Amino acid sequence: MVAARCRRSAPPSMPEPIAGHAAPKSGRYWMRVIENTRFRRPSNTADGRSRIAPLSVLPLFISLKGKRALIAHGSAAAAWKAELLVMSGAMVEVHATDDLCEEMIGLLAAHGPGKIFHRNSSWQSADWPAFAIAIADAASDDEAAAFASAARTAGVPFNVIDRPAYCQFQFGSIVNRSPAVISISTDGAAPILAQAIRRRIEAVLPQSLSAWTDLAQSLRMAVVERLAPGEGRRQFWERFVDRAFTAEEAPSRRDEQLFLEELSSGAGRTEPTHTTIIEVKSHDAELLPLKAVRALQAAEIILFDEGISTDILQLARREAKRVAATGSSKPPQHLMAMVREGGQRVVWLKSDEFGSAHETAAQLQRTGIAVNIIPGIAAIPADDQRIVANSRF
Repeated sequence: MVAARCRRSAPPSMPEPIAGHAAPKSGRYWMRVIENTRFRRPSNTADGRSRIAPLSVLPLFISLKGKRALIAHGSAAAAWKAELLVMSGAMVEVHATDDLCEEMIGLLAAHGPGKIFHRNSSWQSADWPAFAIAIADAASDDEAAAFASAARTAGVPFNVIDRPAYCQFQFGSIVNRSPAVISISTDGAAPILAQAIRRRIEAVLPQSLSAWTDLAQSLRMAVVERLAPGEGRRQFWERFVDRAFTAEEAPSRRDEQLFLEELSSGAGRTEPTHTTIIEVKSHDAELLPLKAVRALQAAEIILFDEGISTDILQLARREAKRVAATGSSKPPQHLMAMVREGGQRVVWLKSDEFGSAHETAAQLQRTGIAVNIIPGIAAIPADDQRIVANSRF
């Protein structure tokens, strides 16, 4: 994971990290990234057990807005790291005497000298103390060692691409819903696994989450001013998060106004019941559409027909109430009473064996309940497996 900077003045009793060293006493920042497990402090919990399992790396994040960053060389690998720095708000200096790759040339053209510029000089001549971070695509171990030594002497956190022995921090696989940012690391053990984890997270998180996070940021001060710490504030944010994960698009001005009205009143508001019917055409949970998985994870009541697999039911959140259907297209009366109270998110896992989803939706709509249907994906017959689709991607 991309590590954040720490102050140099750590307690003298703390051991040095396995990889990376402290900067000299120059007032600069330095990094501790990799934990030395041989010197782990004893747990101070009541039962002697640690509150968290050992970590291979410490997941921290660093703000680079307005900070200067050094990129050594103009390769494609260096261009990717330079783009990450630019998009993080850093002012990037590319020091390269060799030819720049197409990616780096395009990056320089797209963002201009205000965010990134090229110096036709080697990294050895750089103004090292001015940088907050330094990254190199070294041609050899000797160059990597020299780069690391120069950065360490100047107190600048450094990374040499694909040479972990010369790194004070690592880059993880990134899921970007900025300002919500997720970084995944396997501590270099299996980068492909980190990428696979990222793909699965990308599939679950809606693209609109970025806009909802922006809205949460804009509401934060109003929440602090109008709701006392405790249960009321927690419930407000739970309603907000539930809305963010069930919404199919970015928040509108109307959404913002409703949240502000709720804060002004000092009380929660009851939202209309949200009912979703999911067509289940296979026992394979991996064939559920992503929209169906999101609906299950947001639902408070799960109604399921006979024969729905346990693997599918396990995709719902643990707190959800599960109600077995009666073997018909009509929902149980006691469930309908709960639904009419409002504010419930209901999902019906509907099997074709007990009437079609559209028939059930029509019956619910006749009682005044709004319904939407998520179509299912049928399994491919064993004798016709010409196309294999993984719905998670």
